[in-house]
Parts: sequence; structure tokens; C-alpha cells
Amino acid sequence: MDYQMIHSCIRVTDLAVAEKFYTEAFGFVIARKQDFPEHQFTLSYLTAPGGGFELELTYNYDHEPYQLGNGYSHLAVGVTDLEGSHRRHAELGLDPKPLRGLPGSAPKYYFVADPDGYLVEVVRVAA
Repeated sequence: MDYQMIHSCIRVTDLAVAEKFYTEAFGFVIARKQDFPEHQFTLSYLTAPGGGFELELTYNYDHEPYQLGNGYSHLAVGVTDLEGSHRRHAELGLDPKPLRGLPGSAPKYYFVADPDGYLVEVVRVAA
């Protein structure tokens, strides 16, 4: 039996702001949205260019900010030009963390937080 990753869900406090972050910072596109006003929530599914995996943003109406806890959970996206991506995110005012590498290795990644505080790891991938 084969399994494939379909989506990951995060809960957001401002859907428009979260959608703007993921579309501008990473080039995601909104694949579809489902609004359930009678149940007071909206789902927005975003995809990265060239990928089938989706990021589900769940917006629950009138919800206070979520407690993310002290775990180190994060999403990861790949990019061939890590340094260029880091500069771009800095120019967008997203305050990316410094470029990092595993002990003894060259820089391979950095983190940037979305508007709700979720971390996104940006990882260098081969061209």
C-alpha cells in the first residue's frame, strides 16, 4: 500500500494576511477555498508551483491567537538560490533568521515566521 502526502493544516487568525504572506513570500497560489459561515470557518488550500502538496489554512471566525507551544514544528520549502531568497525575504520586511548549516557544513537553510508565528524553513535544493 502506497501513501502520499496530501496537505498540512495550520490555523490562522487573519486569513487574508496569511494568504498574502504565503503567496508573496513563496509564490504559493490559492487552489480553492471553502467557506462554511453557518459553522464559522473558512478553509483555503494553497499549492506551491510544480507541487501537488497543499497547505491548508483554517480560519475560525473570531478566534483569539493560537498558542503554538514550545515545540519546534515547521514547514519546509526548497529553493536553489538560498542567498537570493534570504535577501528577497529581508527586502519584503519578513525578518528572516540568519543563514545556517548543520555543524561543520556550509549554510543550507534559514527560517522565517509567518504572521501567526509558524516557522517556515527555507532549504537549499539542487538546481
